Amino acid sequence: MATEDLAWVPAVDLAELIRRKAASPVDVVEAVLARIERLNPRLNAFCTVIAEEAREAAVAAEVSVMTGESLGPLHGVPVSVKDLVFTRRVLTTGGSRLFADHVPEEDAVCVERLKGAGAILVGKTNTPEFGHKGVTDNPLFGITRNPWDLALTPGGSSGGAGAAVAAGMAPLAVGTDGGGSIRIPAAFCGIYGLKPSFGRVPQNPGFPGSQGVSVTGPMTRTVRDAALMLDVMAGPDDRDRHSLPAAGGGSFLKACEAGIAGLSVAWSPDLGHGRVDPQVDDLCRAAAERFESLGCHVEVVTPSWDDPEEIFRVTVAAETHAAWGHALADDAERLDRSLVALLRFGGTIGVESYLRAAQRREELWGEVQRFLARFDLLITPTVAVPPFAVGRPGLKEINGRPASPLGWIPFTFPFNLTGQPAATVPVGFTPSGLPVGLQIVGRRHGERVVLAASAAFEAAAPWIEHRPRLD
Repeated sequence: MATEDLAWVPAVDLAELIRRKAASPVDVVEAVLARIERLNPRLNAFCTVIAEEAREAAVAAEVSVMTGESLGPLHGVPVSVKDLVFTRRVLTTGGSRLFADHVPEEDAVCVERLKGAGAILVGKTNTPEFGHKGVTDNPLFGITRNPWDLALTPGGSSGGAGAAVAAGMAPLAVGTDGGGSIRIPAAFCGIYGLKPSFGRVPQNPGFPGSQGVSVTGPMTRTVRDAALMLDVMAGPDDRDRHSLPAAGGGSFLKACEAGIAGLSVAWSPDLGHGRVDPQVDDLCRAAAERFESLGCHVEVVTPSWDDPEEIFRVTVAAETHAAWGHALADDAERLDRSLVALLRFGGTIGVESYLRAAQRREELWGEVQRFLARFDLLITPTVAVPPFAVGRPGLKEINGRPASPLGWIPFTFPFNLTGQPAATVPVGFTPSGLPVGLQIVGRRHGERVVLAASAAFEAAAPWIEHRPRLD
């Protein structure tokens, strides 16, 4: 295999090739670094690249292979980490000029575990400031672009991670998701993304803000790569009091082999209140029908819960203001203008309004839980629209009609409020060649069923050979 081709090999296969001495960690890392060097000036997916440290780690990994040491499940496999996630002795800015020189002395739990499994960190991927919006640009590092069309956004807030994976700049990426921030860019970039259950992957240490809705999860080109990452990252840690106990039922990777015949699947094209671009709607309806051919019973449904946008906006704005509102006094001119607007809105939210939103969130949980008690899975479009131009925080109009601030992502943020696992799978391309994703939502703590359904869909409609034409 040519060295440059190693950048496109799935992580599960790479790890096996390295274990069998059929591929060298040094060659794998060099292939990835070469693509980063060539493509990142156009994409701006990475804001920090640690090439020399990655090369040193690759040499050490090669020695471990050749001397017969015990190897972790990701030994020698390159990984990127979103710039919101702490990395020991590697610049971690949160996309903010306030932290332009911030170098943590401790890894986040997920990074610590990935390194312990043998993964090699190659750099940090770009994010909007403190992950506050669904597109990726910030005053410190600028705009990240979509590898399928450089004039368009990759989504956000894990947009750098999505662009990096789609462009072959490391097979694994760590993203975070507080309102769709893994699933939006995965859908916009034509890759797989999994938002685990709240607490499945410990969060700390890290930046404050939105701790009640945000999770850490994998972004990859294949379902099994995400499952293997989750096997490594998941599990309790006392540094995060919300972290879940170890999940029974075997590995997440093994769950990908489970069949889904006989599952009851709810298909909702709009959750009862969303407005969807016809190009997205057509592709997602066809994908929903495919689940019938996979042996599932698919029922078209309209959930009974109301649009929870106000609950989400109040909750996140208040928590973001609590974390960063102090910066408005002296540093407002250094912040992203859209973050300033969010902080000012958060400053208007009183205790009563916040607690009322918390109560409505509890009611939403009850409604969603009762709904999912009737179905094994809920499937929806991931994002209501195809990728749009960079420089915009979102879309104010869909199908010629005004949209609310979160109207272009009505399917993602509800499940941050309720905490169920949710993934996005690529389902095809618009006539202009832009990727579209389908969201698969599971019951509480139901990652294994979500992964099984994702893997079954991937086997029926493979996407890995579809690559953006950047070379």
